[in-house]
Amino acid sequence: MKRILIIFLIITGSHLARGQENFPVNGVQDERPEIYAFKNATIFADFSSRIIKGTLIIEDGFVKEVGPGVQIPDGAVVVDLEGFFIYPGLIDIYTDYGMPDVKRPEDVSRSAQYDSERKEGSFGWNDAIHSDHKAVNVMKLTEKKAEKFRSQGIGTVLTFLPDGIVRGSSSLVNLIDGPIQESIVIPEAAAHYSLDKGSSSQAYPSSKMGAIALLRQTYYDAEWYRSPLNRKQTNLSLQYFNELQSLPQIFDIENKQDIMRIWETGREFNVSYIVKGAGDEYQRITEISETGLPLIIPVNFPEAYDVANPDDALNLSLEEMKHWEMAPANLSMIESAGIPFAITSYGLKDPEDLLKNIRKAIKYGLSQNGALQAMTETPARLLNADKKLGGLRSGSYANFLITSDSLFSEGTVIYENWIMGKRYVVEDIHIARLEGTYDLVVEDITYELHLTIEKGDLKPAIHINDTTEMKVNADFAGGNVFFSFKPDEEGSLHYRLTGWETADGFRGNGQKNNGDQVFWTAFYRGKTEKKDTVIHKVDQDSLKPGEMIYPFVAYGWQQETVMERVLFKNATLWTNESAGILQSSDVLVEDGKIARVGENLTADNARIVDATGKHLTSGIIDEHSHIALSSVNEFAEAVTSEVRMKDVLDSEDINIYRQLAGGVTVAQLLHGSANPIGGQSAIIKFRWGNPPSGLLIGGADEFIKFALGENVKQSNAGADFVTRFPQTRMGVEQVMADAFTRAREYRESLETYEKLNKKQKKMFPRPRKDLELEALAEILNKERFITCHSYVQSEINMLIKLAEQFGFTVNTFTHILEGYKVADKMLAHGAGGSSFSDWWAYKYEVREAIPYNAALMNEVGVVTAINSDDAEMARRLNQEAAKAIKYGGVSEEDAWKMVTLNPAKLLHLDHRMGSIAEGKDADLVLWSDNPLSIYAKAEKTMVDGIFYYETEKDAERREWIRKERARLVEKMGEAKIKGEKTQKAKKKYRHMWQCNDVMYNNF
Repeated sequence: MKRILIIFLIITGSHLARGQENFPVNGVQDERPEIYAFKNATIFADFSSRIIKGTLIIEDGFVKEVGPGVQIPDGAVVVDLEGFFIYPGLIDIYTDYGMPDVKRPEDVSRSAQYDSERKEGSFGWNDAIHSDHKAVNVMKLTEKKAEKFRSQGIGTVLTFLPDGIVRGSSSLVNLIDGPIQESIVIPEAAAHYSLDKGSSSQAYPSSKMGAIALLRQTYYDAEWYRSPLNRKQTNLSLQYFNELQSLPQIFDIENKQDIMRIWETGREFNVSYIVKGAGDEYQRITEISETGLPLIIPVNFPEAYDVANPDDALNLSLEEMKHWEMAPANLSMIESAGIPFAITSYGLKDPEDLLKNIRKAIKYGLSQNGALQAMTETPARLLNADKKLGGLRSGSYANFLITSDSLFSEGTVIYENWIMGKRYVVEDIHIARLEGTYDLVVEDITYELHLTIEKGDLKPAIHINDTTEMKVNADFAGGNVFFSFKPDEEGSLHYRLTGWETADGFRGNGQKNNGDQVFWTAFYRGKTEKKDTVIHKVDQDSLKPGEMIYPFVAYGWQQETVMERVLFKNATLWTNESAGILQSSDVLVEDGKIARVGENLTADNARIVDATGKHLTSGIIDEHSHIALSSVNEFAEAVTSEVRMKDVLDSEDINIYRQLAGGVTVAQLLHGSANPIGGQSAIIKFRWGNPPSGLLIGGADEFIKFALGENVKQSNAGADFVTRFPQTRMGVEQVMADAFTRAREYRESLETYEKLNKKQKKMFPRPRKDLELEALAEILNKERFITCHSYVQSEINMLIKLAEQFGFTVNTFTHILEGYKVADKMLAHGAGGSSFSDWWAYKYEVREAIPYNAALMNEVGVVTAINSDDAEMARRLNQEAAKAIKYGGVSEEDAWKMVTLNPAKLLHLDHRMGSIAEGKDADLVLWSDNPLSIYAKAEKTMVDGIFYYETEKDAERREWIRKERARLVEKMGEAKIKGEKTQKAKKKYRHMWQCNDVMYNNF
């Protein structure tokens, strides 16, 4: 063996950087240049460039030159790395390395703290805005944690304090062991955001929609603050926020739907975020790709669930089971979609699982080049640090790895992690150099000595034949070696040999067991041929992820739903038009619209639906719903008109599908009733399988939720909630009057400013954009309409008078259980009523509710609807409408209009839906019986000409779900048998929102 034995044992001296003269040195300073030449290695200069038998020259912590045939400078320490690989040091772009712990309040949702607790400094009003946080000011070098990162090949991390909605700036740090001043690559490398308020115990925001509203308002405030005309105050929160805008912007999200949410926020302010994902991006890969946002992806794949007990499997949702199977394919799907991405160890229980999980992702289709790019070039480029990091080029940091083989191959060992030219040993590379076959010669007898690496240690054995080996005891330390063996197990001869390494093996002396001295040599012959071992073939079928479904919950579609040309024949039509109920009539649907209504219709290339003996109606419209939302109340303030329900749409809510099965096609998703003035509502169609944006009804008027009564004055909230104004019904009126007074003044200030000429506008500041007052001004301008939660006649009267005082009309009183008392006043004012059918006596303020309410309001002439306000009840709104016949003798047609045409009128959508008429949206339901009958079933539910529910398809879906669950249970059982880690199958309950719920999310 010809090898250069300039081993790394001599590279253990101190590596003082040349700039260190700024610090006192105990002793004589050594400023000699440190030059190393690593030759004959396979070098990956970057993720796509491989150099065979290349040379890497580093000097004083930086790369001087890299390539084939590079001239080695005089005085360089030469390291022969033949057979080894060199890679650029890896970068983890999302860590909290060296950061202090974030102390979170015990129960944010029950906090009654309304003002900031920050008493020092001229900061903003909300404790969740930490734009002044700078990681560089609080970071500590943490060697124990750095060692774990280095063991995974990471040489550089981006670290930040994960606290708040605006989290301040991060630092890009090389993982050296000091001094800290030299570890910093970029002191302020990126700005960080989330929808989690972190350590703030301040009540606002108490919801995800509140977090989004606070962030949006902060952007607007910061923009306003930038103008010198507005400097009547010093606000350090806004000042630092503005300074953050020049940095890369990184946003931490909770799930894939949040990506679309923050993309919309970014578009509003012309900000392109880098999104730290949740590992479920594959579930909405097309929509996420369309955002164009780069991703930072964790590899904390879920462990298999222990389903040995069949009952435990019942605790798991199909979504959880499929995510376990498909999560390792997430990176492959992201790569295939062409989305730029980096990989992070964040979220792993142990950072030392990083490479193991990346290798798992590679088995599931991620390319090795893609993995390397995601840990080198991409994070460096996203942070504008690609001239210093992410590759090995002249002038870049000497951050590199020495490995046994291709970095992401199974069994590859990282031997050393060099950072800024400083060597950090992960595994002993010297041992790797010694591995091989030797001719061991003792007393003229030659033995075949094999040195093999097992679990990081050299294991010696003397090879006798293909089936027999002689045991050898050995010890290797500091270039010295000791061997002990018996040539013949049956005999008494025993050798004890000691020696040292040479250029071509070992030599030394020793003793026999009788005390005689011997001399010995061991000459290197080459690499040991590995024994044939049982190869555990990877079951490729086990690596194939299951079928994708949209949405990623039970009853999701495997194929995209398509619009059809459909002809319903011979149905009983409930038209809700002047024609009334028609017998044996036909409806033709084309391009998502009702094309024709009549008898004996024909149509080419149409799907024929025989509706003989069945009833065809327009889809049910629920005027008051809280499904398909990830939060429902921003309860922290009395006026929260700035929050928007469309910011928290949850298109994965199974209640959409369940309600389609009950004939519901449209709903208004309202803010809850925790405050007098709540948030802006969202009106959606039940387009099951679409992303959140695909549910919204384009062109619909804008609405907002108001509330009166016990909930808004926190009558039943307990002793923690006695400080928020209002606490009385009188106070509710004053809150609303004050809000509209401020909104009117705000509107007037905007109008006054817009009347100024260009020269005058340069002299006067533009009024600060106020999202809360903006929404209220839209009410005054008749651009936004109120749906008001209400019960007691005195409060209903109050709001009517208040509205007339400020010149607007209350569009709808919802619940309105004392509407029968004030129906005439509602009619005169122009308000509609959306009532419960027969709810009463469930709390004190409804003690005078009666089931005749809807019928009495309808008789007076008020546009009357019946709503659910309940995910379960909405599945039977047809039966709720029928109660108006029992309680009040309403006609069948009028009763049916209460859940179809009348709510369409209240939502200003009756020109598009609510009846069967040519040109209207094809939102139709085919019933098995009279839709007001308790025996009626919705057999087909169509939205915009697409069947989103059919009983036949539902039966098919149930069978597919049964088989899919059985397949996944079997697969998880096999994973456990193979020794994979498992977790307990715990039941997760999805909360069904009610008006007064104050949870942050719905799990």
